Amino acid sequence: MTDVVTTPTTLAPQLPHQARRTAIEPDAAGALAELRDLLPGRVVGPDDAAWVPARMAWVVNVPQEPAAVVAVRDVADVVTAVTCAARHGLSVSAQPVGHGATEALTGTVLLRTAALDDIEVDVAKQVVRVGAGVKWGAVLAAVEPTGMIVPAGSSPDPSVVGFTVGGGLSWFSRSIGSAAENVEAFEVVDATGTARRVTATSDPDLFWAMCGGGGDFAVVTTIEMRLTPAPPVVGGRLMWPLEMAHPVLHSFREATAEAPEALTMWAEIFRFPPMPELPEEIRGKSFVAVDLTYLGDEADLGPILEPLRRVPALILDTVGHVPLGRLGDIAAEPVDPMPAMESSGLLADLDTTTVDRLLRVAGAGAQLALNVVQIRHLGGALARSTRDDVPQGGLSENYSFFTLGVPAVPELVPAIEAGFAAVREALSPQSTERGFFNFRGSSSDATSCFTPEVAERLRAVKAAVDPAGVIRSNRPTA
Repeated sequence: MTDVVTTPTTLAPQLPHQARRTAIEPDAAGALAELRDLLPGRVVGPDDAAWVPARMAWVVNVPQEPAAVVAVRDVADVVTAVTCAARHGLSVSAQPVGHGATEALTGTVLLRTAALDDIEVDVAKQVVRVGAGVKWGAVLAAVEPTGMIVPAGSSPDPSVVGFTVGGGLSWFSRSIGSAAENVEAFEVVDATGTARRVTATSDPDLFWAMCGGGGDFAVVTTIEMRLTPAPPVVGGRLMWPLEMAHPVLHSFREATAEAPEALTMWAEIFRFPPMPELPEEIRGKSFVAVDLTYLGDEADLGPILEPLRRVPALILDTVGHVPLGRLGDIAAEPVDPMPAMESSGLLADLDTTTVDRLLRVAGAGAQLALNVVQIRHLGGALARSTRDDVPQGGLSENYSFFTLGVPAVPELVPAIEAGFAAVREALSPQSTERGFFNFRGSSSDATSCFTPEVAERLRAVKAAVDPAGVIRSNRPTA
């Protein structure tokens, strides 16, 4: 698809009504009936037997109540769905997997894009072209033979598009920036139902907004991302019983303070529930771990990891060469749908006092209903980008934190929320009250992800390209 010749978006000051839907009375029944006629066999409605699984997100405890679910097969189907929804006063949302599910999708025509599964690797141009339904695991496997890397995250399961329009914190972001900073082009269906190609040249403001501002501006059908030549990936996990958390986290803090940009390290505290489906070696037990990737010679890691490896009771050390297609093995995150609650934020730094405060609420002996407490090292290329490059550019924070609880039964929710509050309080001296778009859990509010100036610019882009609110993301701009 070639660039559509368009006039670059001009951002006038936003009036309060501009981002609201025009006065078309929503007609969900009419939209559903017309969609069934236009796209036979690809539409599921609330009265259909397949409704519950069709509307379900990956995060199964987040209720999603769209007006209809459409399994699109190609760009033409997306155009049809967008124009039909707009005629009936409804918004359209796209969701390949549902890792970032929120209730913002209520009442929309929900597009399932799994069938948009093309992957084209152009070694000469150092670009990979990926359909909206493609997950990271498939892209990593396709790129592995090239000897280059892509800005993938810790799990092979999220879609490339969903991950990237939300910013995309990669294992390699300290070296090559966020996923959003590595986008060459988007192919989209916009709010008018027009299929078009969006680049930094053709539509600079729209392109900027889509590179980390969320999916509120157009339905992405294809994304093109840069490939970066790099040394083989070294990575793995070091793990100890939770009783070793004090020396491990302090050694982690010291190692990250001097780490080269090619090295990314994350520290985690795991509390595994006593569930029979878990392997016996972790069932009902608690651990502290350090996960890492390094773009370089494994021998260079020896002096950096030596203080960690000296910590007693090391029970797992998997650090070694990692084929790109097996990158997800490092963190070994779940890929099957599950209930989950999340809380996260950014930290200016990680000093000894903050580590000790965290250990008092999350270390051995603490009563905490959270399954994961994670600290990620940031910096490097993430700090060098600017907010003119991407909406979340210019990160001054050196660390982020992420916490997760699994509400296997509703009665666990209050204890999980109390755990979130305890960790946030412990980290508050270094917290900047900001966060990553993709780490907002089930919240549809992305206010804390952007500066006021960036948020205003995103709203202005939305008003310019979609004043009627035809497109709605999991975290709407307006």
